[in-house]
Amino acid sequence: MGLPSMKRSSFLLSVALACSLLSAMAQSADDQIASRRAQHLQHGINASMWFAQSPGNYSVERLRSFTTADDIALMHQLGFDHVRLSIDVQPLEDWLRNPQTNTAFVTELDRVIREMTGQQLAVIVDVHPEDDFKQRLLHGSESVEDFARLWRALATHFTSTDPELVFFEILNEPEQDDPYRWQGIESYIAEQIRQVAPKHTIIAAGAHWSGLSDLLTLEPIADPNVIYTFHDYEPFPFTHQGATWTSSQVRSLRNVPYPSTPRNVQQNVDQEATLAAQYWVALYGLDQWNAQRIDVTLAFAQKWSELHHAPVYCGEFGVLRDYADPAMRAQWLHDMRTAMEKHHIGWAMWDYQANFGVVTKKNGKAVPDPEVVKALGLKMP
Repeated sequence: MGLPSMKRSSFLLSVALACSLLSAMAQSADDQIASRRAQHLQHGINASMWFAQSPGNYSVERLRSFTTADDIALMHQLGFDHVRLSIDVQPLEDWLRNPQTNTAFVTELDRVIREMTGQQLAVIVDVHPEDDFKQRLLHGSESVEDFARLWRALATHFTSTDPELVFFEILNEPEQDDPYRWQGIESYIAEQIRQVAPKHTIIAAGAHWSGLSDLLTLEPIADPNVIYTFHDYEPFPFTHQGATWTSSQVRSLRNVPYPSTPRNVQQNVDQEATLAAQYWVALYGLDQWNAQRIDVTLAFAQKWSELHHAPVYCGEFGVLRDYADPAMRAQWLHDMRTAMEKHHIGWAMWDYQANFGVVTKKNGKAVPDPEVVKALGLKMP
């Protein structure tokens, strides 16, 4: 009796080891899928102010005229390999409530994604709501269930698209105060997506504004087919000088220099009305932001990627062009782009045609900025 029992135990152990090996191989294969597909997201552009950031202004006429088939062709001609397509939640919720009648927004979305993938541009379906939607997620479970229903419907709708070219980004800049709660929400939403779209790669982000510090404190979710994103607009006094919608310190800033030194920012210190704001700008000079500083900073994104064996992607970076010196703007974009490429980080510049744009629209025709195109390592068509 002893020998058969030992043989049976040995057989069961062999089966367990084989199952464990097969599971590890499957996990490794999924890891490789995410890393391989991340190669589709090397140099991209954000299509903003189109299907998002324009609440109440999503008529079919505007959706077809704001960014056109010619624009999509130009994105391809410039050398972009993917588009991060911002999508507002409100029209998606309208569609979800009445999918038989509220179809125009989603029909246009389908058309645009077909046009982009037809140009071999990968597309990130970026759920990009107004702030009130994110505020709902701060407390309770009902809002999370609503979010899950929305993503189940959206992922089901797009499950037939090519998973090599269409990616699902859970939520742009979550603005969640509790990173542990957000970690749970994001994991739950990823699970809901995976149930209906088993092959598509998911893009996940940290809790607050998707900054690099948010990425560094993020634990990967229990799904190997995920790419992790962060946004990088540092140094903020330079990239957002003159912006009216964000921190009050940047509103009065004009002609902020890059690279920065304590001496060359003194005129900008004097532009601020409060001591706190003056101190903030003075620190920008003392920090001496330059290509080396950017390189050292972005090296931490690569370290996180290597630590967790997960691909990392910069979904937004850019400079508001209203008050920035054009040559300095191009220099910062160049320094960011080269550092990201050095550290194996794909990227998408913010944005195509708005006030951070790579093109300017004149009489409906897009005119690329040659210095920005060069800074991004691309070529004029």
